[in-house]
Amino acid sequence: MITQKYPRSPKILLGGMAHLARFIDKIRMRHAGLIQDYNYITVGFDKYLLDFLQIKGEDFEKRVLQGVTDAEILAWVKAHARPLTDEDIRQWNERILNGGPKDEAARQRFQARRAEIAAKRGVPVEQLPRTATWVDNIELDEKRM
Repeated sequence: MITQKYPRSPKILLGGMAHLARFIDKIRMRHAGLIQDYNYITVGFDKYLLDFLQIKGEDFEKRVLQGVTDAEILAWVKAHARPLTDEDIRQWNERILNGGPKDEAARQRFQARRAEIAAKRGVPVEQLPRTATWVDNIELDEKRM
């Protein structure tokens, strides 16, 4: 039996930033053929992070694929991103880690995602742990909750 591997949790901070370590993992894993069905670079948290940093996705991906360490990627990000204050990073983390659906369309996407997770587990949605944020749904899907 093959055990599914997942990128790191969006809660893992690299350079104090949520999702950065996960994004690095997603790039590495995708190019190694280990994940295919993940949102990638142009959507979701990946896109939000690139927009926040003001870095081009292609440039970030190229740097990650050079096989360097997380510390070297972080140094590259700091050198190529817009200047960030501690407050910028605090607000970023707050938005990513605590963000949930804000309108009816988003609530429907959120609930649809929960239904997909329940179907993958073969259980009714009601048996899943409660989730309130997008990160919660990621954690649930990747069996960290």
